Amino acid sequence: MKFTTSQKLTALVILILIIDQLSKIWVKTNMQYGDQLSIFGADWAYIHFVENNGMAFGLSLGGKIGKLALSLFRIGAVGFLIYFLKRLIQTGQNMGVLICFSLILAGAIGNILDSAFYGIIFSESPYHGGVAEMFPSGGGYASFLHGKVVDMLYFPMVDTFLPEWMPFWGGERFQFFKPVFNIADSSISVGIMSLLIFQRGFFKNDELTRKAHQAPVQEPTADHTEEEE
Repeated sequence: MKFTTSQKLTALVILILIIDQLSKIWVKTNMQYGDQLSIFGADWAYIHFVENNGMAFGLSLGGKIGKLALSLFRIGAVGFLIYFLKRLIQTGQNMGVLICFSLILAGAIGNILDSAFYGIIFSESPYHGGVAEMFPSGGGYASFLHGKVVDMLYFPMVDTFLPEWMPFWGGERFQFFKPVFNIADSSISVGIMSLLIFQRGFFKNDELTRKAHQAPVQEPTADHTEEEE
């Protein structure tokens, strides 16, 4: 069976969403807020459970109104991405470009699901003394579109203190990479970074393909026709 481009991209989006949501649900129902687990014993890679009210990598937009505005903006952005991706497919865009936009779309949908439904289907994640419950009898911790986004990936590859002689920041703690994020954030970042890094190759190949399809077919010359006769 031969799959269409749309079917392949849809499968990619669904796969990322499944991985993203399963990882968030596992963390939410098995870890207390602030818990941390080392990944394969590494001292620079952790599963670290936190939640945020706002954007990617722990950034936030304050208050309930800000949260609602951000959720509505995300929904609008997803609608535009779906429309734009369909247009790219219809115009025969380079597969690399289509994959990049599919990654961005999957990440955006993944975080929307948290904001839209996690407040309804989960109880609050306590700082101490237990984990969140899925479908609690007393209802969730927030209303529709006011849920918190679950983050868990933490890679402090550099964690040190700056030398005392350094002006302004001497003696202060320095961490790289400090933000805590999730699979959806990673998908968005990989999609955007790939577009920025490989855009010249993507669009150069696409332009060559277009020119090849648009190249006129050369008619046989009169001399060539006479020789055949």
